[in-house]
Amino acid sequence: MKKQLSLLLAALTLSLSACGGAASSAAEPTAAPTETPTATETPAESETATTEAAGETAEATDVAGEGVLVAYFSWSGNTEAMANLIAEQTGGTLFEIAPATPYTDDYDALLDVAQQEQAEDARPELAASVENWDSCDVIFVGYPDWWSDAPMVIYSFLESYDWTGKMLVPFCTSGGSGFGRSLDRLSDSAPGATILEGLHVSGSSAADSGDQVAEWIAGLGL
Repeated sequence: MKKQLSLLLAALTLSLSACGGAASSAAEPTAAPTETPTATETPAESETATTEAAGETAEATDVAGEGVLVAYFSWSGNTEAMANLIAEQTGGTLFEIAPATPYTDDYDALLDVAQQEQAEDARPELAASVENWDSCDVIFVGYPDWWSDAPMVIYSFLESYDWTGKMLVPFCTSGGSGFGRSLDRLSDSAPGATILEGLHVSGSSAADSGDQVAEWIAGLGL
């Protein structure tokens, strides 16, 4: 009897120890998810909001029946804000131009990457492509000014499609340097396109440039 009682007490002790361990493990706090640091500037551009870099498997995007596409690259938000305004006023479909390997979130490191890509005349691989490109008639293409030029991923995008019979409408954000030399290079990367007058706005005021964007679009005669 005593032996049976001892075995019962031992089993009870082991059971309580296991439950205690499980409870202690369940009470462990989980780590909070990290967030991408908000960037404050891009090369020759001051931007305020952070956009998520697209580094996943390439996907295709349908184009709206209106035939207007608003394609943009935005490192940290201002060009995206301007693209949203254009899409709202034209009924166009938004398409984010992004490299398959996202650019660094570190501003100082980005300066070096952007300069190196320009020196090498690089064409970064794209993260996604436009489906039904043939349905696009007017393509707005937006980007920040980096070292007085468009980011090289813009040229990757332009050179991925047949621009014959298309209208290309550039827009740009920067800290004040305008389009730089990018306007002179668009026709080389998009042969066959009719390039309409572009619009540059200061990066810091891009989100509030609705009236300026509306006036510009009205003047295009689309």
